[in-house]
Amino acid sequence: MKGQRVLVTGASSGIGRELARQLAARGALVAIAARSEDRLRGAADEIEATGGSRPWILPVDLSRPGGADALAARALSEMGTVDALVNNAGTSLHGLQWIAGAGDEARELFETNYWSPLALTRALVPPMRERGTGTVVNVTSMIQVAPFPCLGHTCSSKAALAIASQALRMELEGSGVHVVEAPLGVIDTAGSYENRRLPGAERWMKGGPIGTADEAASRIVSAIENGDDRVIYPKRLAIGYALPGLARHYAARFARHAEPDESILRRTGSTGDSTQREARAEWEQRQASVS
Repeated sequence: MKGQRVLVTGASSGIGRELARQLAARGALVAIAARSEDRLRGAADEIEATGGSRPWILPVDLSRPGGADALAARALSEMGTVDALVNNAGTSLHGLQWIAGAGDEARELFETNYWSPLALTRALVPPMRERGTGTVVNVTSMIQVAPFPCLGHTCSSKAALAIASQALRMELEGSGVHVVEAPLGVIDTAGSYENRRLPGAERWMKGGPIGTADEAASRIVSAIENGDDRVIYPKRLAIGYALPGLARHYAARFARHAEPDESILRRTGSTGDSTQREARAEWEQRQASVS
């Protein structure tokens, strides 16, 4: 990775922040993008303090149409070239599908989880093809094969990105541009902790293995270096990916305890609804006490 210029979205916390740290430790020149400029500066300070090159800081709101195009233009302007694109930014929405529908919250989710990765692909893959080398990483989720009540929009957006990743790999066959999909399971991050607020989700999420952000990032970085097509982590979930009927059966068993609430419609993340921000703060306090 030494000298490679890598753009990582969703890099202010969780897996994205850890990806940026590990890439920089391998000698990559990293640009980090997310909503919070303060958090990005904190991540850049950490990377620089541990001997990595200070990342480019690119604040952006990928939930807004045009945000990804603006990010790509700025990345190319400041970095000169992008050798690897890591589409890690993602958000979730808690709510039944007949409540969320195609409202603003749902459209913001799809803009972040699906349309922004495609917009960045459109902007950055053609130069990679011209050079005959490059990497696109799309971080998806195992919920593409194991959906859960009140996460329908999140599940479908990740499933759409997963299929887009597979098609993109076919389209780029022989071009020198490598496509990695990372369908991750439950990872101990603020985002997954927020999902525990859903009725029945605690049992669903604790029913399987739980991974860590640093190990998830490590496996993604290794996949970039080794030319792997897919990163399934925790590894035990590979059987569910290979046999999606089994994964759906598992999810359906826990969904019986969900008791969906029609009053719930909540954005998640650092700019989410107050209930979700409280959960995120609770997780961060727990992490601080552990460290």
